[in-house]
Amino acid sequence: MPSVDRDQHDVDIDLAQLFRAVWERRGRILAATALVGVLAFVGANAISPTYKGDAKLLIEPREPNFSASGTASATVEPMPDELNIASQVQLLQSVDLIKQVARDLKLHERTEFDPDSSPSVVTDFLVLFGLKSNPLELPPEERVIKAFKEKLAVYQVDKSRVIGIEFTSEDPKLAAQVPNTMMDVYRALQSGAKLDSNSDAVRWLETEIANLREKVREAEQKVAEYRSSAGLMSLGADQSSFSSKQLSDISTELARVRSERASAEATAANLRESIKAGKSTETLDAIARSESIQRLKATESQLRAQISDLSTRLLDGHPQMKALRAQLVGIREQVQSESLRVAASLDNEAAVARERETQLLAQLNSLKADTARAGEDEVGLKSLEREATAQRQLLETYLARYREASSRLDKNASPADARVISTAIEPQEPNFPKVVPITIVATLSTMILAAVAVMLAELFSGRALRSPAVGASVPTRREEEPVLESVEELGPQRKTRAPADVPASLLNIEPDDELVEEMQEAVTAELPVTHATEDDDEFSITSVADYLAEQNTRIAFAISPSGDDGSLGTVALARELADRGSRVALVDMTGSGCPTRLMASWRDLAGITDLLTGEAAFADCIHPDRSSTADIIPQGNADIRQAMRGADRLAMIVDALADVYDIVLVECGPANAQGVARLSRNGRHEIILSAPEPQAAELAEIMVAFEDVGYKDLVLLSVKTPPARAKRNAA
Repeated sequence: MPSVDRDQHDVDIDLAQLFRAVWERRGRILAATALVGVLAFVGANAISPTYKGDAKLLIEPREPNFSASGTASATVEPMPDELNIASQVQLLQSVDLIKQVARDLKLHERTEFDPDSSPSVVTDFLVLFGLKSNPLELPPEERVIKAFKEKLAVYQVDKSRVIGIEFTSEDPKLAAQVPNTMMDVYRALQSGAKLDSNSDAVRWLETEIANLREKVREAEQKVAEYRSSAGLMSLGADQSSFSSKQLSDISTELARVRSERASAEATAANLRESIKAGKSTETLDAIARSESIQRLKATESQLRAQISDLSTRLLDGHPQMKALRAQLVGIREQVQSESLRVAASLDNEAAVARERETQLLAQLNSLKADTARAGEDEVGLKSLEREATAQRQLLETYLARYREASSRLDKNASPADARVISTAIEPQEPNFPKVVPITIVATLSTMILAAVAVMLAELFSGRALRSPAVGASVPTRREEEPVLESVEELGPQRKTRAPADVPASLLNIEPDDELVEEMQEAVTAELPVTHATEDDDEFSITSVADYLAEQNTRIAFAISPSGDDGSLGTVALARELADRGSRVALVDMTGSGCPTRLMASWRDLAGITDLLTGEAAFADCIHPDRSSTADIIPQGNADIRQAMRGADRLAMIVDALADVYDIVLVECGPANAQGVARLSRNGRHEIILSAPEPQAAELAEIMVAFEDVGYKDLVLLSVKTPPARAKRNAA
């Protein structure tokens, strides 16, 4: 784990120590792993194996390819949606279907599906004392259904219309037989439901068709009667009335007559103008159609031919030539006379056409009036015809559906809307238990959990924590720390500072590197080991530690009247308790900061004064001792006077620490009784008097002062002289 920033004043996790601890306990870990592996293997083999069968259905509309009439069905049913598939899943789990499968396979005869039929002694005991309901109170069929549902799993395959059916049983043959039987019963129920629907449709359509036929007959009879009474005779498939047809014919005839009249008048006028102007009339259509004029024209052509033939032999004055020319003039006069007769004939035709036109106009006006009256009658007729047509169409629709439903009354003509895509086969390997995977998982889990437990124990004990290096490396392996017997052994530079020497703010104090180095050398080399030399001294650190453990003390306040030499004993007591496995926290409330210099890695750590002024968080003020598993809450860097404005919070802070640690030592230095009483809430905790060289008069004065604030018993801690629990009698 990488080291944190120096400003955070945190600790590192010693990964090497974690793995070293796991390696040292490898024998226990492997033994526990092997034991659990053997137990898992034996237990897995002792469990009765179960087998699982799996089958799949595809839900899709299935209709016969051809109807009874032999024509392909034009109706295309929509594909099932998600709700339809979910409904089919519920249908496969319905009680009726399960009952049918259970009856078909005679599951009630199997003990696997009715284990409560032979209850165990434990079950009888629980039922006797009312701790469990009697399973035999349920009918056998319900017990079978309950056991069946516990072994059944019906699900929809994701993003498909496929439904899977899984069944678990101790019998592999039955595990495959149940899903297949369920699919057969399900398809039979679906097909039967379709047959029932078709039968109901046929019966209903028969009645409706009979009623519709009567309605169609009545509607058509009403149409015929109304048409006859109103005189609206139909003239064919176009359903037009007689008056409408007659009006249309007269209109057509009138148009023809008018056209003929106009043509005759125009032809007669043109013929007269041509005759009057002496123009040839041979090209006129009326002249060309006249047979008499055509005969005259033929005779004229013959005479001209004779005259032309005789002119080559005879003179113009010859009588024969004169006779022929006289005949030719007579022919021309006849042609002109005939032309005038044709013109007169055309005038007669125009007059006849004009008279015919007048008659047709009169007849047309009469028919228009009759048609207007017939239109009003046709409105009612069309209404009756629409009603008859609607009834006839509905009858034809019902007849078509009746024929289709009748063709599906056969069982094979109504397939279920489901197709089997995968049948269940008899499984060869058990589904549960998987002996090898269970054994492997149990073995690996035990090994991992055991290693994690060892690592957590190392972390919580503090043995896997180390302080980050500052200037020089800090030893990761803690050694027993010898305790200073007196401050004088550190030299004149390390004597206790007088209270007047403590400045108003500790932020102005420069780190005394020389002092820190000398103290570290004295702690590691010069001083004797306390618990090795003072086992027989009842005032020793060992005796006080035993007393605190016996009393199950959670919070103890240490008073050092002599200053830093008394604080040395408190530090040694904290390390002694930590070496015994207790979680210890020491709070430095001294003005000189002696415990902080002895235990912390450097002097400028956040501590109690920073916590009281709110400049640091609680977790940032707790630091590990560099030589034991104890923790130190240093003096801190904030202004002491400003911090003591929040002195009322000290009791709350100490109580919070006591909830986490086994014991909290508060080193108060040369504090007075009133200040300690305010902090300790008047005698709720132990008071330790740390005095290396106690004086009787001084002890008496201190005990009187503490008795006045409510403390009658003090615990005396002395490194050199045998400490006893100082008890002052009231006398």
